[in-house]
Amino acid sequence: MPVRVFHWLLVVAFVCAYVTNRLGVTYFRYHLWCGYTVIVLVSFRLIWGFVGTRHARFRSFLRGPVHTLGFAVGWLRGKSTHHPGHNPLGAWMVITLLVALLIQAVTGLFGNDEIINVGPLSGFVTLEASLKLTSLHRVLFYWLLAAVIVHVLAVIAHRVFKKERLVAAMFTGKKPAHIVPETEAIATSRTWLAVSIVIVLMASLMWVVAHAPPPAE
Repeated sequence: MPVRVFHWLLVVAFVCAYVTNRLGVTYFRYHLWCGYTVIVLVSFRLIWGFVGTRHARFRSFLRGPVHTLGFAVGWLRGKSTHHPGHNPLGAWMVITLLVALLIQAVTGLFGNDEIINVGPLSGFVTLEASLKLTSLHRVLFYWLLAAVIVHVLAVIAHRVFKKERLVAAMFTGKKPAHIVPETEAIATSRTWLAVSIVIVLMASLMWVVAHAPPPAE
């Protein structure tokens, strides 16, 4: 449950961040809240990758380059392999997206649109550094968008070629028994631990923002 809620909230936050940016500087406040949401969600997922349930932990699905390359070659040759969680290629896409999203959201906190709005943490850096981080924030979005498109195409490919309903599983939390045998099922989602982590992350981010110095003139 925590991973599924995280996933769909992240989708909503990413889309809303794009929309509020396109709507102009008057929507900066809402854009900023989208950024806060992304930071909390991604930070939670990174922590959950170490303390979460079995299939959410990085060690359960991250594989080395040799194993990942072997999986990719086998997949292209039509060898059908199933995984309870992410396959090796999908695992590295997840890590790439998480790291890129975190960098994207954090750099936005130091941003400066050179019109009227500045990020809440821009006071920690010089104006020159703020503008450089703003440029990185702007450019990184297009790389993120490309990665998201690849991610969606991979999900579609799984549905078309392997008949795996990954989207449905991300809503229900269930996969067919031939993919996830009973021995691989988890007993609990540890939801209260997930909620506790999110609360701590939200409070920490609020404290940092509230105690940030004012931006440079």
